[in-house]
Amino acid sequence: MKELHNILNEITRLTTDIETNYPELYRSLDENPMTLPVSKHPHMDKIVMQEYLESLKDLLKSYVEEENIKNNR
Repeated sequence: MKELHNILNEITRLTTDIETNYPELYRSLDENPMTLPVSKHPHMDKIVMQEYLESLKDLLKSYVEEENIKNNR
C-alpha cells in the first residue's frame, strides 16, 4: 500500500506542477484520451496508477520539447 501511496503523491506533485507552470497544458488534461479511463468503473490499482503517472510524465515531456522547438525557431 505504501508504494501506491507514493505513486499517488507523485501524481499530485506532477499535476500541481503542470497546473502552476503549464496552465495551458493543465486545461487539456481532462480532454486527453491518455488520461481518461476507458470503462465507466475502472479498476484503480498500483499498475494502473503507475501507468497514469508515466502518461503524465510523457505528456509533460512532449509538451516541453514542443515548446522548446517553437521557441528556437
